[in-house]
Amino acid sequence: MSDIARLCGVSTSTVSRALAGSPLIQEATREMIIEIADANGYVINPLARGLRLQRTNTIGVVFPLGAITAQLISDPFFQQMLGHMVDEISLRGYQILISKVAPPKPGWLRELIKAHRTDGMVVIGQSDQHAALNDAGQVYRPLVVWGAHLPDQQYCVVGLDNEAGGRLATEHLISIGRRRIAFLGDASPPEIHQRHQGYLAACRAAGLEVNARLDMPAAFSPQQAEAAAERLLAASPDVDAIFAASDVIALSALQVLRRAGRRVPEDVAVVGFDDAEVASHSNPPLTTVRQDLAHGAKLMVDQLFRRLDGESTDGVTLPPQLVIRQSTVAR
Repeated sequence: MSDIARLCGVSTSTVSRALAGSPLIQEATREMIIEIADANGYVINPLARGLRLQRTNTIGVVFPLGAITAQLISDPFFQQMLGHMVDEISLRGYQILISKVAPPKPGWLRELIKAHRTDGMVVIGQSDQHAALNDAGQVYRPLVVWGAHLPDQQYCVVGLDNEAGGRLATEHLISIGRRRIAFLGDASPPEIHQRHQGYLAACRAAGLEVNARLDMPAAFSPQQAEAAAERLLAASPDVDAIFAASDVIALSALQVLRRAGRRVPEDVAVVGFDDAEVASHSNPPLTTVRQDLAHGAKLMVDQLFRRLDGESTDGVTLPPQLVIRQSTVAR
């Protein structure tokens, strides 16, 4: 900027005001400064400006993959959520900085915050990082998390009523006459734990037995989910329904059932969770519990910007919606 000022014969502050579009600078002077700046390849450094103004005009979108390191950002759920998040943040005139943290090291979130690369953060999923989120949430206000509402939470959460979603899925399977209903998923992350709790509650209310052979841990990657579905069929060949913790796991189960010669839904009914775009295009189309990710992303960004403005927000719990397709209803 000093070089441009010298070439133009004006002060550095005049160059700064002209490039910022200040009405205090005459139009002829502004045009001369812009022309000389362009001719000499001068561009404003947004990082330097951010340091001066104490803001970056950037929002961080963070994916902490702790217990679920097999899950990738290419997962359909993450892809849809990320797309909606980028749209909502861009509408506010902000840039997006994406961070995948896998596996998270102690203090990872505090380090991201101290780097001052963003004005606020949205975190997609809690994984096994509830303690780290709680630690940061006590001192860092512009933080909003997609996930489960937990009793001792110190951070703002937007997310589905996962337990109600688990009940909806299981009650639907019970209503179509299924009695050997398996749960396929890793119940350690908070969201999946709550879905599992809904499954157990519905089974108990209907007087159905739930044993270890019907409760099969499964990772989110298609390969590991298929392996878990194979273990389930080997342990419980009489299973007549599967409630999967995600659509990816449910679609993997469909592949395994097809290879095993089991018809869906005639022999085994399958319900997923998320209503990812691929769910309606599977064979057969997948019954699933829908998370309205477009609405969820909008709510998260709204809560975040209210926090940036100094407000306190309590988060939002969204209701689940069961979308019934051919994987539980015969054609």
